[in-house]
Order: sequence, then structure tokens, then C-alpha cells
Amino acid sequence: MNAIEIKGLAFSYGSAPVLEGVDLSVPKGRFAALIGANGAGKSTLIKLLLGELPLTGETGSLKLMGHDLRQFHDWKDVGYVSQNGMASYKDFPASVEEIVQANLYARIGMFRFAGKKEKEQVHRALCQVGMEPYRKRLIGKLSGGQQQRVLLARALVNKPQLLILDEPTSGVDERNTEEFYRLIRKFNREEGVTVFMVTHDRKHLQGLADDIWQLEDGGMKRIPNDQEADDNGNI
Repeated sequence: MNAIEIKGLAFSYGSAPVLEGVDLSVPKGRFAALIGANGAGKSTLIKLLLGELPLTGETGSLKLMGHDLRQFHDWKDVGYVSQNGMASYKDFPASVEEIVQANLYARIGMFRFAGKKEKEQVHRALCQVGMEPYRKRLIGKLSGGQQQRVLLARALVNKPQLLILDEPTSGVDERNTEEFYRLIRKFNREEGVTVFMVTHDRKHLQGLADDIWQLEDGGMKRIPNDQEADDNGNI
């Protein structure tokens, strides 16, 4: 089964086409990377995958876990790590464990306290990314690399089947970037989490991603994994 299956997808902002006849499939358990120049439509595709943009009236189809996106409800099975996702939390007086626990609100309830099971889930997620010792630390006191690992823990706390990442190492130093990718690869290989990552960081893709896709001129093509792309995503 494909975790993501897109066929003939088209999308426009008003009269300006962004995606035109996009075809892409990510089999369950694979690690797929999407590259492309700025403005190619990568962010639009991510927003469509997350249900943030409507598919109504557009052509083509988009399925998650075998279900049409418009009938998909199991969002706990989808984890998401955004680019610079902690920017809005910089001065927010929340601890690391509170940030991770917030992703369990659908289970806990908006105004209820976490129970033993939820606390164990938070603890497990933080341990998985090496951030459990920082659980009481205010999120704004962490480095950029540490903050991204907290975002990863937040995405993993519901034990998702699919992990979507949008430029997850942008602005992160080389050491923390390599550690972040090591963690992602571990979850993919050892726990079978399907990964779909948008990135400009092409030098790390060899040996990391199973499949590399390029979005260009509104269309999608698959790049052989033994070839390297230039700064615009071209071979």
C-alpha cells in the first residue's frame, strides 16, 4: 500500500497554475525526499497533503494511507515537522514536555490534564530524540537544533505511520543536522515510519532517502538515487 498516492493533481491560485498533472507515490515504509527550486510548488503540495488547502474543484486525486484525502480522518497517524516551527514559541513560557504534550490534545481534551498514559507517551517521544533531560526547560532557551528535535518528538508522540517534514534542518548547524537525519533514518528503518521530506539539503540525500523526486514547472519527476542535483534541483 502507498502511504501517499497522487495522480494527475492540479492546483491553481486563482488563474495562476502551480501544480499541473502531478504524479507521485510513496510506498509504506519508504523514505522519500522532494526537491525543487523556490516557488516550484513544494509548500503548496505540503499544504494539500495536510488538508490546509482544499481539493474541491481541482483535478486529479490525492490519497493518504489508501484513503481519499477528502475522506481521511486519521490525522493522528500523520506527524508533521515544519520549517522553523518553533519561531512562534520563542518567547512563549512553555516547557519542552508541554510543547510535546500539546499534540495529544485530541486525546486528552483541551482543558483536561494529561493522565499516566499520556505522560508516558511524552516521555517516550522525548527519549527517542534525546531530549528527555530537557523536559522542564523552557522552549525558548534551547538551541535551534534542540528545538527541531522537540518538534520531532511532538510529531512522534502519537506514533504516526507517516512523517511529513518541510525543510526540517533549515538554519540548523551541521552537527545537529546530521543528528536529526540520523534520528529520522532510525525511525524509518527500525520502526517502519514512512517519511516524506521536502528539502534543499541535497548533499545528505545519498544514503538517506530511498526515493528522490523533483518538482519543476508544475510537474513531478523521479531522480535516480545515484545522481546528484545542483542548487536548483537539476541533474
